[in-house]
Formats: sequence, C-alpha cells, structure tokens
Amino acid sequence: MESIDYIKMAGTKAKGGRPYFFENPAVERVLNITMAVAGEVAVLRERMDSIERLLEAKGVLSREAIDAYVPDDTAAAQRQQWHAEYIARILRIVQQELEAMAQPENNVPLDKIADQLVEM
Repeated sequence: MESIDYIKMAGTKAKGGRPYFFENPAVERVLNITMAVAGEVAVLRERMDSIERLLEAKGVLSREAIDAYVPDDTAAAQRQQWHAEYIARILRIVQQELEAMAQPENNVPLDKIADQLVEM
C-alpha cells in the first residue's frame, strides 16, 4: 500500500477562490484555523470515546490504565509525526497565503493592498 503524504496534501489548494466572511483577513485566518482544530478535536473525541467504551465493556482495558499509559520511543516518534501532519492541516490557510505571496503573478497589486489598509 502506498504511503500518503498528509503534509503535502494539507498544502494542496482547492480550485477556485476561497470564500471570505470577514473584512479583516487576520480574523478570517483565525476562524479557519479554529474551525480546523474544532473539526479535528470533535472527530478524535468521538473515536476515543468509542474505543474506551469498547475496551472497558470487553474487560480488555480500563480508562484508568489508558490514563496511566506512557509511550515507548517508537510510539513517541509516531506521535511526533502525527503532530507535524496535524499542524500542517490546521495551518493550511497560512501556508497557502505565504505561497501565494511568493508567486508575484498571483499577488494583489500594491495599490489595492494600500486601499485595503486605509479601509481598516
């Protein structure tokens, strides 16, 4: 089975323009990041709850044992990789905007940026 590069996928830009809901781009970025985190946390919370309930119901493992678990070096390295992928997904909008700034042909003209700053 081929390995999936989640960090690369997180940076993939969708076709078309991104919808914006707030006038201030910084507020828009924070909202996007917050919603990405909220979605990740909600999914993880549901899955963890299911796993813990199933393990406890079958007498395999108690929630106390789960709380007391300390990962070995391999597990710690795998968690670190997951964290890097997770942060890439959360900060996707920032990465895409930095990449857009690095491509002059896609940049907003300076006079338009100046007008936007004056309007703030």
